[in-house]
Amino acid sequence: MPITRRRSLSLALTLIAGVFALDRAEAADKVVRIAHQKLGTLALLRSTGKLEEKLKGLGYKVTWTEFPAGPQLLEALNVGAVDFGHTGEAPPVFAQAAGANLLYVGYEPGSPTSEAILVPSESAIKSVADLKGKRVALNKGSNVHYLLVRALEQAGLQYGDIKPVFLPPADARAAFVAGSVDAWVIWDPFRAAAEATANARTLTDGTGLVANHEFYLASKPFANEHPQVVAAILAAVSEEGDRINHNVPEVAAQFSQAVGIPAPILETALKRTAFGAKPIRSEVIAEQQKIADAFFKLGLIPKAIRIGDAVPTDLASADK
Repeated sequence: MPITRRRSLSLALTLIAGVFALDRAEAADKVVRIAHQKLGTLALLRSTGKLEEKLKGLGYKVTWTEFPAGPQLLEALNVGAVDFGHTGEAPPVFAQAAGANLLYVGYEPGSPTSEAILVPSESAIKSVADLKGKRVALNKGSNVHYLLVRALEQAGLQYGDIKPVFLPPADARAAFVAGSVDAWVIWDPFRAAAEATANARTLTDGTGLVANHEFYLASKPFANEHPQVVAAILAAVSEEGDRINHNVPEVAAQFSQAVGIPAPILETALKRTAFGAKPIRSEVIAEQQKIADAFFKLGLIPKAIRIGDAVPTDLASADK
C-alpha cells in the first residue's frame, strides 16, 4: 500500500476514533432536568438515588429542582429550564391555554382525599354554602382550583359568589393563620400540616367531586427527542410508587428529614395519596377535557383547548 494511502487510512481511522470518543463524552455529559414539588413520588425518588442509577446506563445525569406548586413548575418547563416534572390536574390546563409546549406522558391514580377546603376550627362556616361572600385563599391555576369550582357548584353557588385570594402555599398559610382569609383550599402535605399545627378544620375534601390525578409532563421537544429517557423515568417512578404504597410508615420515617416534614404529618399525607404511575390513557384525557371546558366556561382560561393536542400522537389520534 503506498505511503499516501496508508496515511489517508490512518487519518480516517483517527478521525473515526475521535468521533466515537466525542459521542461517548457527549453521552456522558447529557443531563435530564427533573422538576418536583414538596411531596410526591419524584420528591421521594430524589432521595433514593435510584433514578440516577437507572439513567446512568443511558448516559444521562440528573439534576433536581423543587418548586412551590404546579404553575411555577410548568412555567419553568415551558421556558426550557427543566425537562420533566409533575403537577395536579389544573396547572397543565392553564399552561396549555397559555401556549405552553408540554406533553402529558403519565399519571397517578386519583387521590380525592389529598386536597380539601380548610377553615379555622372555631369558624362559623359549617358548609361550602357558607363560603358565600367569604375570602378564600388558593394557589391560582393549581389542582385545588378545580376542587373549589366543583365544591361551589355542588353547593349551589357560583364562582363569583366567593372572593378568591390567590396566594402560594406558604403565603396562604400565613394569611390563614392570621385570619385575613376565611378559608384555604390546599393539597397535601400542606393540608396535613395545617390540620396538625394551624388549627385547621376540613370543610370538605375532593371525595365525590374530583379525581385529583397527578400528572407527569415533559416538554414536547424533550419527549420527542428522548423517548427512552421518558420511559426510564416513568419506570423508576412506578417502582418507587409501588414501594411507597406498601411501606407508608417506613417511607414517612425514612424521608421525613429529607422533605422537612415531621414523620406523623408525612404519614397522614402519604396515606391520602395514591401512587403508581401509568402511561397516559384516553379516559384520563377525557377527564382533563372536562376540567378545561369548565375553566373556559368560567373565563378562567382565555381560550378553549383540546387536551388531546398535548398527549402522545397515538392517543391524540385515537381520541379524535
